[in-house]
Amino acid sequence: MSPVRPRAENGHLVFDHEVPRSGVLQGDCLTAMPSLPGGCVDLVLTDPPYVCGYRDRSGRTVANDTCTDWLVPAYAEIYRVMKPGTLCITFYGWTATDSFMAAWRAAGFRLVGHLVFCKDYASRTGLFRSMHENAYVLAKGRAAMPAEALSDVRNWVYTGNKLHPTEKSVEVLKPLIRAYCPEGGLVFDPFAGSGSTLVAARDTGREYLGIELDPDHAATAARRLR
Repeated sequence: MSPVRPRAENGHLVFDHEVPRSGVLQGDCLTAMPSLPGGCVDLVLTDPPYVCGYRDRSGRTVANDTCTDWLVPAYAEIYRVMKPGTLCITFYGWTATDSFMAAWRAAGFRLVGHLVFCKDYASRTGLFRSMHENAYVLAKGRAAMPAEALSDVRNWVYTGNKLHPTEKSVEVLKPLIRAYCPEGGLVFDPFAGSGSTLVAARDTGREYLGIELDPDHAATAARRLR
């Protein structure tokens, strides 16, 4: 599987064939998402830039991690492509909580949960030792109750960030997909990175669609999905 690379037409990305329900698209999600039909996604599980100017120990950075102009249009499109009554589970940067929250509310989301992932190591040390990740759970309308509700305090698995500077573990994502996406449903990640969400969806029997801006990361995701 190779990343699908659309062509530009009138300021939007256009695909020369039907957009795959299981694959990764290489491009900007702000121009790719308008090509997707509304109400087609059963679960959004995504890890966008934290808007914190992140740089890891080897100097790697994340695109669009120093600006907020993409937040409002991105979450508006995410809301549009979701089916009514479904969830968006989105990691976020706590230092930019106000900007994320404003974008979510502008899109029409309801805040229905907050997840904390506890680490057994500190990712940085300042006034406190940073030993957790956060994700908000957003609903489009009223979401159906799962067969078994998960705890909102969850364990973390360290990936070593070998494939991406902020790589998330497939094992951390699988339980969320199993609980909040129906079998055979479509999991969508518009900030796909190295493809962990897509791999987790595939491994749990769901269809998957990702968009990734960086061509190298999109290629990594495609290799993992092969």
